[in-house]
Amino acid sequence: MAKVRTTLTIDDEVLRAVKHRAARAGKRESEVIEEALRSELGLDLVAELWLRNTMPEDEATELAVDAQHETRSGRKRRKR
Repeated sequence: MAKVRTTLTIDDEVLRAVKHRAARAGKRESEVIEEALRSELGLDLVAELWLRNTMPEDEATELAVDAQHETRSGRKRRKR
């Protein structure tokens, strides 16, 4: 995954906590911040769910298309 450099303005207390956690974990400060953001945004959960996915791709695609059509037209999805 591509990384992007950015500038943040954060509270001194938060930055101190990031520095302490990074030092204790042997990680870079940016890694600690990224992990915290991923967790808060639920991205870790999404990645875990993708790993657990056992539905065949064609079935998942059909389900997604049906849901999209239902949303657009207001009709109900067909039962499986």
